[in-house]
Amino acid sequence: MAIFKIVVSDPKSKRAGQFEVDQSKASALVGKRIGDEFDGGLVGFTGYTLRIRGGTDKDGFAMHADMKGAGRRKALLDGKPSFYPDIKGQRKRKTVCGSTVSDSIVQINAVVEKYGEKPFEELVPKKEKPADGAEVKPEDNPA
Repeated sequence: MAIFKIVVSDPKSKRAGQFEVDQSKASALVGKRIGDEFDGGLVGFTGYTLRIRGGTDKDGFAMHADMKGAGRRKALLDGKPSFYPDIKGQRKRKTVCGSTVSDSIVQINAVVEKYGEKPFEELVPKKEKPADGAEVKPEDNPA
């Protein structure tokens, strides 16, 4: 069974947070498609309703809403998502995943549709910036 990373975005506050869903709850998402809604309680957002907007599989290939099913296929694309043409009319054959969530999907992107009692900012902690504007320079990083 799959373990999903779900990226939840809030269009009002322009913030996002990444959460992991364990195997027992992940089965509720298998079989859902891009555009389907699910209960936010799977991620800890009680009272929230979330909509699936996309995702990626274990090798990094993006889900595409126009591809039916769960497998990976090559498609001739002329625009978003997965291809951003440089020239008007340009097309390119690219590998994309189907629009159905399966065991091979690793990350699911979701957006808040209906809000619960707690505000989104309380459920997603804000990342702290380094104090005094100190930046980590590449030569300071030993790795």
